[in-house]
Amino acid sequence: MRLRWYIGGLLFLSTVINYIDRQTLSVLAPYIKTEFQWSNTDFAMLIIAFRIAYAGGQAISGRLLDRFGTRTGLTVSVAFYSVAAILTSLATGFRSLAAFRFLLGLGESANWPGATKAVSEWFPRKESGWAVALFDSGSSIGGAVAPFLVLGVYHYFGSWRPVFILTGLLGFGWLVLWRLTYHSPEQHPRISPEERAYILAGRDEGATAGSPPLPYRTLLALPQTWGIVVGKALTDPVWFFITDWFAIYLVSRGYRLEESLLAFWVPFLAADLGNFAGGGISSWLISRGWPVGWARKIVVLVGGLGMTLLAPTVWTDSYVVLVACFAVSTFCYAAVSTMILNLPADVYPTASVASVSGLSGTGAGIGTITATLLIGRISDQMSFAPILIGASVIPLFAVVAVLALVRNTAESRAGLLKTI
Repeated sequence: MRLRWYIGGLLFLSTVINYIDRQTLSVLAPYIKTEFQWSNTDFAMLIIAFRIAYAGGQAISGRLLDRFGTRTGLTVSVAFYSVAAILTSLATGFRSLAAFRFLLGLGESANWPGATKAVSEWFPRKESGWAVALFDSGSSIGGAVAPFLVLGVYHYFGSWRPVFILTGLLGFGWLVLWRLTYHSPEQHPRISPEERAYILAGRDEGATAGSPPLPYRTLLALPQTWGIVVGKALTDPVWFFITDWFAIYLVSRGYRLEESLLAFWVPFLAADLGNFAGGGISSWLISRGWPVGWARKIVVLVGGLGMTLLAPTVWTDSYVVLVACFAVSTFCYAAVSTMILNLPADVYPTASVASVSGLSGTGAGIGTITATLLIGRISDQMSFAPILIGASVIPLFAVVAVLALVRNTAESRAGLLKTI
């Protein structure tokens, strides 16, 4: 029985629901902006309300997940953000909507640290690339499903409020499956002895469940921690520009949203393929004898170069070329993201994986908050052109950080031993 892949499927579903909840506002943004007569800068502040909670929450939730466990941590997280999503239907203006988005971001902050920790518990290193690709692909699937689901419900009811209720209820269905299914491999009542032995044998030394997490002062003293944090901080803003602003960007280019669902959908599909391409290629290279670190880094290098294709959209009037450039860029981003998400599990003991993942999420949050504020102001005062050029160049610095600072597993363990 391959129980670990059922666990991977649950992590995928959690990420899908997570993204549907957060994308609801982005898809409805053109309508809500019109109703309340908000500018792009106003909308940027709503996004920032979410991002502040999401950024700070990841460092906190990562630590709590390492202390209280994956099962409890994700249970509390999904229940919390599902309630926050439903409460958004009660918003009456900017302040209340910003408050509900803050609560949503706080609850959703545990998803990636929790899923990364679950992969480190349930998958041997040679399969972790595929496992991370599986759960991370839920972000692109959720982003692709959201426009169809959200716009369908919006037009059926003629109001945006019921949409938040419906999307918020999805998390409670997932919670039932999660509570029935998830335990650690050491304690799971339905895992076969063969699969348990296979999982435990495939973990690196130091990955023993139940050991205490490393102190933050230890983690922050290591260059590989900063390589992971900077890598996330300089690539995630590009993805969140697309997820948060794509509907508004398309409208600014003269396309009606209902007629542009294909353009909205294609980059998310491309990102989904990029998750599995990145995870699959790195896993294949590892199976061919490549060191784990270099198998991840070669994907980061090629993917970072591919993300530069957002810049040509500034000079094209072709709908097909525009969509193609966004598709290639999001494909490459997803491959890079899958690798960076793998790095904490590659480099650190299982007991510290969620902590490092949370730190990288906080770094990504800080980068995204800064980018969001700039996007709102620049698009109001100028256009989206400078934003797209910046989104093509900045990820190259992330590539340099990962290549220069993230050490392979053996070097990392030596660094940990010296620092403790």
